[in-house]
Amino acid sequence: MSVNNKLGVVLLTGSHPRHLHVARKLYETGLLTALVVEERENFTPQPPQRLLDIDRENFIRHFHDRDEAEHRFFGEAAFEQFAEEVPLLRVSLAELNSDKVKEWVLSHQPDHVLTYGVHKISDELLSSFPKYSWNIHGGLSPWYRGNITLFWPFYMLRPNWAGMTIHYLTAQLDGGAIVHHSVPELHRGDGVHDVACRAVMQVADDIVQILQQRAEGREFPGTPQKSSGKLFVGTDWHPQHLRVVYNLYNNDIVDRYLDGEISSPPPPLVTVL
Repeated sequence: MSVNNKLGVVLLTGSHPRHLHVARKLYETGLLTALVVEERENFTPQPPQRLLDIDRENFIRHFHDRDEAEHRFFGEAAFEQFAEEVPLLRVSLAELNSDKVKEWVLSHQPDHVLTYGVHKISDELLSSFPKYSWNIHGGLSPWYRGNITLFWPFYMLRPNWAGMTIHYLTAQLDGGAIVHHSVPELHRGDGVHDVACRAVMQVADDIVQILQQRAEGREFPGTPQKSSGKLFVGTDWHPQHLRVVYNLYNNDIVDRYLDGEISSPPPPLVTVL
């Protein structure tokens, strides 16, 4: 389904399979004008030195299962499939906030800029973006801002709080006014990575619907984040946290939630769909 009024949408995204899925959805619905891809870190990192055997095994399992799940849900991250029809610029982290990227984005005269899976956008680059500039954040803001935010709901035994946030891009990390929260349906047998992938699939479907409504003239002023919530940083996470998911619950937290063994109230979501 194509939009009736053409939008100019530039997406700045990462290089992992989940990022490709969002780009592909935008491309398939005629919404993607141009694409900037930041080359991200190795998707299956090596475990740190001097871990106990239990933590080394969990670390290897966790990232192996993440890789398997993303390829199962999304396929290979081959952005070149868009190259013939959508301008594509590949950049490193060092180049992300460069004049080259700024000039390249502006050359496509976007009505909308979306970011998903890139590092923090500088104030200078952000100031050049149009009014409708949104970030797709892998976590429910304001409660799960920052990094690794689809893992922490499982660690806290709140699998129904694993979701995504579409919010306005601001200088405050994951702190802009919320356009929409996306949460996936939980399926029996889902592990932590299955839910994360379902969350990406849901937000991809949702952002397409929202942009199609934008093409028809609907405004989305956003809902200010009234709570600072929690900003998780990379150093908050340690391999030992995986013991809760894998050794205590054997990655069956969703099943235990669906069975009522684990109780968690629903999150107070912002939704425009």
